[in-house]
Amino acid sequence: MTLCLNPSRRLLSTCQRLFVEHLHKDFMHYDLTDLRLFFHVGEQLNLTRAAEKCFLSVPSASLRIKQLEENFQTPLMLRQAKGLQLTQAGEAMANHAKLVLQQLEVMHADLRPYALGVKGRIRLQANSTATNTFLAKALSAFLNDNPDIDIDLEELPSRDIISSVAKGAADLGIVAGSVDADKIDVVPLYADELVVVCHSDAAIANEISVRLSDILDDYRFVGLNQFNSIQSFLDRKAQNIGKRVNLRIQVGNYENVCQMASVGVGIAIVPRAIALSHAKSSGLRMIPLEDPWARRQISLVKQQQRMLPKFSEDLIRHLRLAASQAPTSAIKPA
Repeated sequence: MTLCLNPSRRLLSTCQRLFVEHLHKDFMHYDLTDLRLFFHVGEQLNLTRAAEKCFLSVPSASLRIKQLEENFQTPLMLRQAKGLQLTQAGEAMANHAKLVLQQLEVMHADLRPYALGVKGRIRLQANSTATNTFLAKALSAFLNDNPDIDIDLEELPSRDIISSVAKGAADLGIVAGSVDADKIDVVPLYADELVVVCHSDAAIANEISVRLSDILDDYRFVGLNQFNSIQSFLDRKAQNIGKRVNLRIQVGNYENVCQMASVGVGIAIVPRAIALSHAKSSGLRMIPLEDPWARRQISLVKQQQRMLPKFSEDLIRHLRLAASQAPTSAIKPA
């Protein structure tokens, strides 16, 4: 038996060696740096910026791209006067590179708990409604329960968040309003409503409800700065009907907005949850808006088909629970 097996084993070993050499010859002419570089080329459409993100010189990056094209025996990008343009093969390469890097990110994140002192990080973007209502309390509880997790929180308008999550620049986003589900998974959190707040002696105070178009001409507003997502949203709604929000003063946060409105400086439009949190202490009058867009769905969004680390999925579950447990007088569950 021994004499018969040894030649077979030698033959098997030779076949395995030849197979590995074949794999190495056909598929191993690129590495993770190449994939990361081409991913950034696809995002930036600029070789210099892509090279900078990978800490490579431009000649080195150019050589790597050339070697990729030789390896796949097809052009991956075209150099034009206005920048780079990916070929169809280049588009496919960029998409696959993104998927591979995302999968590696998940692998590293799932292995982090086994390495002492290594932390996970979540890139979270949220609109101002979320950041000023339930989110601060919810994230505080999550971070206290997960000391090895860090969160990069950025406040942006909902449309910018959707674009950022779709491109993979953010892991998770919290947005208001309807969301085009293309490239995005949507997880409903709760229902939100925008309302008018004013001093109890204001002329508008006795109205049961109002429309934005009816108050733009007659009232001056207390608003947030132009970079705030709701302020930008209201400005667009006013422009759509050929009017503008007549701002008397702009302040930095909702607490100051409500304080200014409560002493009669002007009227303001804020999320219902924020109005309720200030109404009892300041005597604010709260008036519903009749406009359909004033009632909005607050949702969590993530990139479609993207595998997230376990701690990111844990945060999603935590945020859904936090939204469902928020006081019903402030926000309504989805």
